[in-house]
Amino acid sequence: MFYQPKLCLKTGQLLGMEALLRWNHPEKGMIRPDKFISVAEETGLIIPIGKWVTRQACRMSKQLIAVGHRPLQMAINLSPKQFSDPDLVGEITNILQEEQLDPALLELELTESLLLEATGDTRQQLSRLKSLGLTLAMDDFGTGYSSLSYLKKFPIDVIKIDRSFIKDIPQNQDDMEITSAVIAMAHNLKLKVVAEGVETRDQLNFLRRHQCDIGQGYLFDKPIAGRDLLDQLKRYQR
Repeated sequence: MFYQPKLCLKTGQLLGMEALLRWNHPEKGMIRPDKFISVAEETGLIIPIGKWVTRQACRMSKQLIAVGHRPLQMAINLSPKQFSDPDLVGEITNILQEEQLDPALLELELTESLLLEATGDTRQQLSRLKSLGLTLAMDDFGTGYSSLSYLKKFPIDVIKIDRSFIKDIPQNQDDMEITSAVIAMAHNLKLKVVAEGVETRDQLNFLRRHQCDIGQGYLFDKPIAGRDLLDQLKRYQR
């Protein structure tokens, strides 16, 4: 597990982390998730892996609180395949109870493909997850075809602007217009906005001017290995 900090763009305060899965192969080195997640989905291994990730993220959140950090929300990515597990909601409920973590400190990031292909069962699962007190986020917002309709159909709390819209700011006028419009629309709908892939001071200044809520990217921190996280986050404590 690796964890990437998410910061309040107004104050610079550490608000939470995104839990990221990596595979450190003994011969090939670090393998990116886009290389192995699809295999895990095809084989069904994504279901036990997803449970493990959820538990590790909850435990890390508790560890951070124990060493003096303010409660930090932990975000995890859910694969559409995980929703084929009829015990998904029950498993997440059990993990939260066993790890004694406030559900408000767990954020579930959903893919557009999940929402696009949502069955009645999936809608029911999302409603049950929301009723637990979790936060639901739509990942990679703006890269699909029907993103706006999802904000109406599903109980989304947060949208994450895809890094593809951030990376060419301020050079690309279209990206700036799209990003500012998404932020304004989200705020009108009472949604929070996370900008992914923030790498430069110019990007940060632009996002601050348009009152984007949260930033995540190499400008602040690269993903940090779980074993190093407690030590690396000491600089955020005040």
